[in-house]
Amino acid sequence: MKWISISGSWRNTNKKIERDVRSIVRKIIAEGNGIVAGGALGVDYFATDEAMKVDPFCKKIKIFLPAKLEIFAKHFFKRAKEGVITQKQAKDLINQLTRLKKTNPKALIENKEHTTINKEAYYARILKIITASDELIAFHVNQSEGTQYTINQAGKKKIPVKIFTYSLA
Repeated sequence: MKWISISGSWRNTNKKIERDVRSIVRKIIAEGNGIVAGGALGVDYFATDEAMKVDPFCKKIKIFLPAKLEIFAKHFFKRAKEGVITQKQAKDLINQLTRLKKTNPKALIENKEHTTINKEAYYARILKIITASDELIAFHVNQSEGTQYTINQAGKKKIPVKIFTYSLA
């Protein structure tokens, strides 16, 4: 079994990106492989949602968080209060991650070292995702910095990378 990481934008998505992510995740799991993602909104959320639908016991899912789930949840609800995301997005994401943890506690890998969610914590999470992956499929939207960083790290590890590029207004 191979572990294939899914990376992409949390800010900018559309229905086509969502369909593409879900289709690829279904194919990965149907081939007997697993997905690795970062537990964020957007591409990560779509990938995790689809994986949980086709793998109800969540044995082929690894989600790396930049901190413990409780800290991550507080961060997202704070971002909702700031108007960066909606309250519904924060609630849906945390519910998804909580369900995953209840279904298979090993599927949710929490970083107990970081107590603050910041760029350093996110980039440390990306390194863990790439370390746990045999391949990367990137949904690169509007030349996202985080997705580019992930692509670069996969290149350094010399794992295969497949990039889907999107430009959204």
